[in-house]
Amino acid sequence: MGGLQRSLFPHLEDCWRAPLSEKEQCLVTILEMIQIEKYVPRSASNQGLGRKLSERESIARSFVAKAAYGYPFTRSLIEALRTAPTLRRICGFERVSDVPSESTFSRAFAEFAKSELGDKVHNALVENSLKPELIGHVSRDSTAIDGREKPVKKTPKQKAVLRKRGRPAKGEQREPKEQTRLERQCEQSAQEALEELPAFCDVGTKKNSKGFKETWIGYKLHADVNDCGLPISVALTAASVHDSQVAIPLMKMSSAKVDYLYDVMDAAYDAGPIYEISKSLGHVPLIDKNPRGKEVVPMAPHEAIRYNERTAVERFNSRIKEEFGADNVMVRGAQKVKMHLMFGVLALFADHLIKLAT
Repeated sequence: MGGLQRSLFPHLEDCWRAPLSEKEQCLVTILEMIQIEKYVPRSASNQGLGRKLSERESIARSFVAKAAYGYPFTRSLIEALRTAPTLRRICGFERVSDVPSESTFSRAFAEFAKSELGDKVHNALVENSLKPELIGHVSRDSTAIDGREKPVKKTPKQKAVLRKRGRPAKGEQREPKEQTRLERQCEQSAQEALEELPAFCDVGTKKNSKGFKETWIGYKLHADVNDCGLPISVALTAASVHDSQVAIPLMKMSSAKVDYLYDVMDAAYDAGPIYEISKSLGHVPLIDKNPRGKEVVPMAPHEAIRYNERTAVERFNSRIKEEFGADNVMVRGAQKVKMHLMFGVLALFADHLIKLAT
């Protein structure tokens, strides 16, 4: 941050003959931290057959600006690029005529979503910023994402054939009991487990903090967040997927990226396989107990203090929705919804680093 203030900001002001506002300085810092242009896919259409690669890089920077500035629509972003010279140049467009049309922005966004640009940049950010450190707590939770599409109709489940009670008769061979998803995830890689989870628009229901049921149509964003509120791993699933079904792949993803000590989760994650995998990865599981109609032994005082670190993921969920566009999803399909959310995650990650540094 100090280097940018001493060298880059004065240079930009000299070139553009206009002082940078505080918001513009923050955007420049975010873009310099993320450096998303390094990861823009070099497709065949960008190598002499269509639009220039430099334009795709500028569009990627513009989408980060859209998340950082909270523009609800792509057309709002384009209007800002055309009317604000400093913002336009920060994103990489020199003249008003250089700003592409809305359809070009949409095609570029689809390319970014298909190439998983957001995940690549986020993984690089985590490695550069958090890999060398030992993290105390990783807090895990999900938040509802409203979709702009019709929910997918689910095929009705086949009723399981009831088995006779008691021991099998002599010579009778019974099929082995099918593994649960959590049991399968113990043996799967993180990628295999995530691919098995449904990721389409459907109906989700959960209890809010006051104990009332809430229903929404869309998706769920699951996140692992460190003590400081920086997102380490994120995953998108259908709204109806239970939080516990994503815990094991998230644990494996985060463990591959950083070293940490405690897995902090609420009562939705209270399941045997989750405890086992957390311990096998060298962590201490700190999970609120689900009463399931029984009396629950309260946490020890030192555990209760550590459990309070879980507010970090709640603050992340609040910021991503209120400040970085997660409450304004205007695209359809899980792939594009994930890309939209990842632009917000990247902007939040860099913005939070700036707040921690200053």
